[in-house]
Amino acid sequence: MAGHMGIGKLMDYQFNNYTVDEWREKAEQALKGKTVESLCSSTYEEIVLKPLYSADDKKNPGFAGKPDYRRGIYQNGYQEKPWRIAQKIVAISPEELREKLKDAAANGQTAIALEVGPEFTAAHGEVIGHFAKSHPFAIKTTTGIDSVLEKLEKKAGQGVLSGYIAFDPILLYEKEVNHEDWAESIKTAAVREPVLRTVMVDTGVYHVRGANAVQELAAAAATGVSYIESLLDAGMDIDDIVDKFVFNFQIGSEFFMEVAKLRAARIIWDKIAEVYGASEVKRKMVIAAETSKFTLTLFDSHVNLLRTGNEAFAAVLGGVQYLHVDTYDSLTGATPFSERIARNIQLILKEEAHLDKVADPAGGSWFIEELTEQLAEKAWELFCKIDHHGGMVASLQSGWIQTEIERTLNNRLIDSKNRKRSIIGTNVYANLAEETPKGMPVLNIPIPTRLSVPFEELRIKAKELETAGVNTEFGLICLGDIRDHKPRADFVEGFLSPGGIRTVRSGAMFTVEDALTFIEEKGIPNFCICSSNELYEEVGLEIASQLKKKHPDINLYLAGQPGNSQEWEAAGIHDFIHAKSNCYQFINSILNGLEVPGNAQ
Repeated sequence: MAGHMGIGKLMDYQFNNYTVDEWREKAEQALKGKTVESLCSSTYEEIVLKPLYSADDKKNPGFAGKPDYRRGIYQNGYQEKPWRIAQKIVAISPEELREKLKDAAANGQTAIALEVGPEFTAAHGEVIGHFAKSHPFAIKTTTGIDSVLEKLEKKAGQGVLSGYIAFDPILLYEKEVNHEDWAESIKTAAVREPVLRTVMVDTGVYHVRGANAVQELAAAAATGVSYIESLLDAGMDIDDIVDKFVFNFQIGSEFFMEVAKLRAARIIWDKIAEVYGASEVKRKMVIAAETSKFTLTLFDSHVNLLRTGNEAFAAVLGGVQYLHVDTYDSLTGATPFSERIARNIQLILKEEAHLDKVADPAGGSWFIEELTEQLAEKAWELFCKIDHHGGMVASLQSGWIQTEIERTLNNRLIDSKNRKRSIIGTNVYANLAEETPKGMPVLNIPIPTRLSVPFEELRIKAKELETAGVNTEFGLICLGDIRDHKPRADFVEGFLSPGGIRTVRSGAMFTVEDALTFIEEKGIPNFCICSSNELYEEVGLEIASQLKKKHPDINLYLAGQPGNSQEWEAAGIHDFIHAKSNCYQFINSILNGLEVPGNAQ
């Protein structure tokens, strides 16, 4: 009986309601003197993220399926119309294409997705046209759509194509695309295929150059306006024009930012279409998304599975209509296995995670709603600046927008090089037991199109030195007991591994003689003393000085950042390895200092 009374009391228990001020007080107690504001962080979009969002940040997001469409373009979300699994098919011959399409369609693919160029033949068109009545298309072209439509219609007939077949002509601005001719081709295609979308705004080229979400959104808006103007000049009606648009976004690894990016995109497009007089039902933005190529890594490629899964999750929560997930090994050449796994990521999100059962699952989150609002406002501001510079084409031709994006890229690179931004398996937790990937992409390009390229170049450089007979090992002089030296020895090992440099540790050392023996046995040029601050103060300076006197030709480093750095430098320490060191610059300097046998000056 007493037990039942206890359960009754437990069931009647009510949690206390605490105010933000009370939370702040408790948080600052835990922070031991620091303020809550010290937990704020700034994004590449210059948005300040707070550690806590509350009802004070509440926005009125409206309803799904209603303007401004931030919550999605369908009232019941994906229950009304599921997102299309649009894995891009890569095939050379029509026969290979036929087999891959049949396999994909039988295993969950719901849109015929591929990229086509001048090599697209009538035979390819016949193969794809066979699927026209059962699957929408998700086809990105590198040329005009007229010839593609002609080849498809020979098999499928006119008026039956759905989905999108499109390209973004602004991306070919260097070739001086004639927008009048392009607009006429869109107008003609609208008569032949009234349901098909043929106007693409593709922000992927900006994404892989390091653009932030604000820059991607502003570029999308400015490009969209440019195309509206061209099609209006061609005599098309505004409702017919916006009905032809599809926006292509790449989805990066910053989960919440990417969800908010897609929601903000719909807000901006709704406003633009409204200004031009489009009817409410036509102002719905159709989004084709693909996981980011900028975040893919060459080494430890299986980690790409986790990246693309995270990015696909963000895309679905953001409310896309078409989705392609890159294979984890796409940089070196996909296999049937990796293609199947990439497709299954989407199927898991749909059939196991049931993300198609809830309309706008991110809606109402104080954090995401606030982030969406700030992105939309900042992107609109940048969109107005692009317009001030003459529009998207003029901004590209003058180089102004590229300069803006390059500034963001440089910030990203700085953060990755000093490991403020982690790239798992590349600049942190690198796996040196991994074989160098075969069929590697070109790396030594002027502007990285992936964030991991600088560290990949270091890894390859280290491998080339090893192949040439250079011992790239880095000696760790472990001073004192294991509890004294292990934390910093572990740190140095993790610090050097992103550049392909292996460390070799001494045993626990207590005397200068022990350290000298280790140096002489290894016969390598670089050594780092690792120990605790206490031992550094007691014997560190003397040991460093003695080692450098006996072996003036070695490069001697210290793990940590002592306050008396000048004294250490006077004792022979070349540099210090610590959390604030620029990892990339340090490793690059080490590798540049290693000589290939026979090339010594």
